[in-house]
Amino acid sequence: MLTATPSSVPSTLLVPPFTVETATEKVRLAENAWNSRDPDRVALAYSEDSEWRNRSDFVAGREQIRHFLSAKWNREFEYRLVKSLWAFSANRIAVRFQYEWHNSVGHWYRSYGNELWEFNEDGLMRRREASINDVAIAESDRKFFWPAPGARPLEHPGIPDVQ
Repeated sequence: MLTATPSSVPSTLLVPPFTVETATEKVRLAENAWNSRDPDRVALAYSEDSEWRNRSDFVAGREQIRHFLSAKWNREFEYRLVKSLWAFSANRIAVRFQYEWHNSVGHWYRSYGNELWEFNEDGLMRRREASINDVAIAESDRKFFWPAPGARPLEHPGIPDVQ
């Protein structure tokens, strides 16, 4: 199991080629940013010409990323995300993730997925491909309870220990 700790690696070193430590840290930084639910903060991790496939949506560039994320968080309430490093190479990282949220009428979901990331030489993500499935859950089946928006507490078990 790979776990991340608070940033112990200077962000200037989180550029390719990745090591297990820098790839793990990159994943945790991404998780923390997404859990902020701040589209401007999240968009800064992507190159100006970044390209996404998110489910069946295709997004290009930071402005479209901001718009996409704003719309997402306007319909996915109480969003809490956990990411886990799956694999990495010199400039690519594969991630698995789970997040919980509810819609405007209070129906809860856990979304399961995988992402493939490719980075430029500056450590900005230039490509993101996400495959995601939503599973309806009862509110009593939730597993992610830290204050939102906000980072997952370090003592939270993450994905490997959460089904």
